[in-house]
Amino acid sequence: MLAFWLQSIFVGLQTVMIDIFGNALVDYLAGEYTEDIATYSSLDEEDTIPLPYLFRTFKDMPSLEKTALKLAKGKVLDIGCGAGNHALYLQQKGMDVTGIDTSKGAVKVCQQRGLNAVIHSDILNHSKTKYDTILLLMNGIGLAGTMQKLDGFLSHLKSLLNPNGQILLDSSDIIYMFDQDEDGGYWIPDNGSYYGEVVFTMEYKNQRSEPFPWLYLDYGTLQNAAWAHNFECELVGKGNHYDYLAKLLLH
Repeated sequence: MLAFWLQSIFVGLQTVMIDIFGNALVDYLAGEYTEDIATYSSLDEEDTIPLPYLFRTFKDMPSLEKTALKLAKGKVLDIGCGAGNHALYLQQKGMDVTGIDTSKGAVKVCQQRGLNAVIHSDILNHSKTKYDTILLLMNGIGLAGTMQKLDGFLSHLKSLLNPNGQILLDSSDIIYMFDQDEDGGYWIPDNGSYYGEVVFTMEYKNQRSEPFPWLYLDYGTLQNAAWAHNFECELVGKGNHYDYLAKLLLH
């Protein structure tokens, strides 16, 4: 289940030296689909990311993604654009949209699929342009990596927004991954870390990435972090499995 929240995975992850995600996207677009991406997490979960899912059309997207795309306005930045599904949909609607990804393979695939504007860069190194909407879909807020880095991550995103700009993001409260006692409480390891901090490794065609951090945020924690940066935070909708869509509005 967690694997489906990793589409944005290569933006800002300099420790992942092998472009596993990009290599898989390039293979699929070239008609060389033979296997999916395997994922392993610090929660002892093994899963896969099916490559066909990374090329889904609007009609095959989850309802929260569809809602986010309908709410996009003005000049849009799609962070962790992957194969370009979200950006291409908005482009086809006539919107001014730019994709950004640190995966060379993902950037190549977006260009081959016809995305007019795509940047090969870490989002933290991108600062020249202002946007009206920033998309962080497929748990893009996970790019912050840890709670310790969340403040700086949100601060940088805020600097990229025009007045009245918005961030549209989805995430998941992974409390369900932990055992529950008879009183309804959860058994969470007391290691000093927020329970939504997860470490992943990915594998594709016998190549394996270095471990990298990923952050899942419950809505209350996101809301507090947003308020600290003077964002209005709105819960737009909930999905079927502890996931949600939020809008952070800048005034």
